[in-house]
Amino acid sequence: MSGFPIRRMRRLRRTPAIRAMRRETRLASDNFIYPLFIVERGDLAGPVSSMPGVSQLKLDDLDREIENILALGLRSVLLFGLPAKKDATGSTGCGDDKIVSQAATRVKGLTDRLVVMADVCLCEYTDHGHCGIVREGVIHNDETLKELAKMSVAHARAGADFVAPSGMMDGMVSAIRRGLDEAGLSDTGIMSYAVKYASSFYGPFREAADSKPAFGDRRSYQMDPANVREALAEAQLDIDEGADIIMVKPALPYLDVVHRVRDAFPQVPLAAYQVSGEYSMMIKAAAANGWLNERDVVIESLTSIKRAGADLIITYFAKDAAGWLRE
Repeated sequence: MSGFPIRRMRRLRRTPAIRAMRRETRLASDNFIYPLFIVERGDLAGPVSSMPGVSQLKLDDLDREIENILALGLRSVLLFGLPAKKDATGSTGCGDDKIVSQAATRVKGLTDRLVVMADVCLCEYTDHGHCGIVREGVIHNDETLKELAKMSVAHARAGADFVAPSGMMDGMVSAIRRGLDEAGLSDTGIMSYAVKYASSFYGPFREAADSKPAFGDRRSYQMDPANVREALAEAQLDIDEGADIIMVKPALPYLDVVHRVRDAFPQVPLAAYQVSGEYSMMIKAAAANGWLNERDVVIESLTSIKRAGADLIITYFAKDAAGWLRE
């Protein structure tokens, strides 16, 4: 046919083997970080109703859970804690004997093949549910930094390889880095929630972590969903303060932000958090209603996050996806 292009793109799509050979973006189980929710009171453990397939675990449940995680080829977990008691300052999360520290020690005692990351925030431990110290309805940034540093040191001493500050307090990475170094824990890394939006996609997580604010919202410290230049500024600040890994949260509704951050900071490892609303609303609920194929959509969504520029993906689908990738 005169004028027909010599290059036929379909030649490179003709068979599964050819498509796999020229695939540009590849997922692997060691790309994933699997969140775990550990409860101090065993009677509170059990399934999270708004997150099918996700459970709050007792410390004693960790042995079997870690065995399953390793068998699937996963290499990293992110620990969240639910204390037996809460107070105004979040003190129940800041000691060497607190729940996340206990969990970190337990995991490290089971295996040296997992990277253990520990969330650092006050929201799970405060009776008001905010991420900082509150005085007369105002979140006090600099007072909060002292508590975040104490919590980070405790988790690092317990065995955490990385601490992951998620509260979006100004100067949190600098305060934590200084606290770790002064405690002789310079090898402990920081994965900072550098770009965390005040998103409506966090709802199911707040049940899982029991962290819903008792008043107001978090818009004075989490980012406006309309902003992207601000995201670049936040990422730059955390890198300058010593973050080893930076994160964008949420992932799928903010793929443009993931891409912009990756282009701006190509030298820094980048994580993206596929949050609870993406898990429950976008995929689990639709799959339960027969509206889409869960396996196909999970792999496609994770691939899109990786394609946008994320090196690491924090996802509640980590175990399922790792299993599917092995088949």
